[in-house]
Amino acid sequence: MSTRLNWLRAGVLGANDGIISTAGLVVGVAGATTSRPAILAAGVAGLLAGALSMAAGEYVSVSSQRDSEKAALDLERQELAESPEEELEELTGLLVARGLSGEVAREAAQQLTERDALRAHARVELGINPDELANPWHAAVASLVAFTVGAVLPLLAIVLPGPSWRVPVTVAGVLVALTLCGVLSARLGGAPAGRAVLRNVAGGALAMAVTYAVGTWLGSTPS
Repeated sequence: MSTRLNWLRAGVLGANDGIISTAGLVVGVAGATTSRPAILAAGVAGLLAGALSMAAGEYVSVSSQRDSEKAALDLERQELAESPEEELEELTGLLVARGLSGEVAREAAQQLTERDALRAHARVELGINPDELANPWHAAVASLVAFTVGAVLPLLAIVLPGPSWRVPVTVAGVLVALTLCGVLSARLGGAPAGRAVLRNVAGGALAMAVTYAVGTWLGSTPS
């Protein structure tokens, strides 16, 4: 369940990044030019670059995490082979620290060790589930898809309306989408929604305001 929530939270955050970064890009370009092909080209390039960057970053990060988890499990496996009694005492102490009495902790440690010593130490000592090690490919694909889904909204909003409506429609659509993302991320994290929504909307509005101002200034500058 916790793993699923982590993936959902990562998906919401990835979509949020796609919305804000793409919206800032296309609004900035729209401030500089009314050319639909130019805006579309910039938006698609930003979507692809952002999605692939997110995927690569997640792959590298989660690969490092997986390597660390595997190294910790290998070390634990070696320690269990070389000094099983010491490991049993260590597991007993960890269970006592979690609130079990010494006698109950000892009995539980013995039963867990007999069943699967490595799994017991992985869960209690390392906080790792050997059956659910971090998968870098899953993380990369999830980030790529989430970012792309988020980026599609501002991209469509900026290219479908006429020139005079592009920026207002995009800003309105993006702020609504960021509100929904803020509510979802707050609920998944068990936090109050109001503050999360305010941060999300304010950050997105600021990004679009800055890029639009810069784009308008650059567009009015003689070449």
